Amino acid sequence: MKRIPMTLRGAEKLREELDYLKNIRRPEIIKNISEAREHGDLKENAEYHAAREQQGFCEGRIQEIESKLSNAHIIDIAKLTTDDRVVFGATVDVENLDTTYRQTYSIVGDDEANIKERMISINSPIARGLIGHKAGDIVRINTPKGQVRYKILQVKYC
Repeated sequence: MKRIPMTLRGAEKLREELDYLKNIRRPEIIKNISEAREHGDLKENAEYHAAREQQGFCEGRIQEIESKLSNAHIIDIAKLTTDDRVVFGATVDVENLDTTYRQTYSIVGDDEANIKERMISINSPIARGLIGHKAGDIVRINTPKGQVRYKILQVKYC
């Protein structure tokens, strides 16, 4: 199976979610199923069916996280030789040269990406366009709205 790039922070978040699902959520669901069984006829017991559905979602998510962690290629940005270039895990300040709008992005794995937190996937057009460039470089990135020019203002490794 293909290795999944992931930051240390992203791997830790997945481990925390896995711990929660296994040690808190799973026992809650088992308790709910047990209580629902006590109500009698399982064919028409909505609580029982709802709890079983929750159990299916929980177990599916546990398997998904375990698979991702077992195939993760965890990258510690602090240990990379970067030559001041944009790499996976870097935080980049950019300016859109057409609008002068400034933005900060952290380049992370697909599972960690969250545009509200300014964390973009390594596979996104912006990240692919920034990778390998240095502060001061001007890059052209193809977007659904056309080509956009960005100037890299600063590259941070944190």
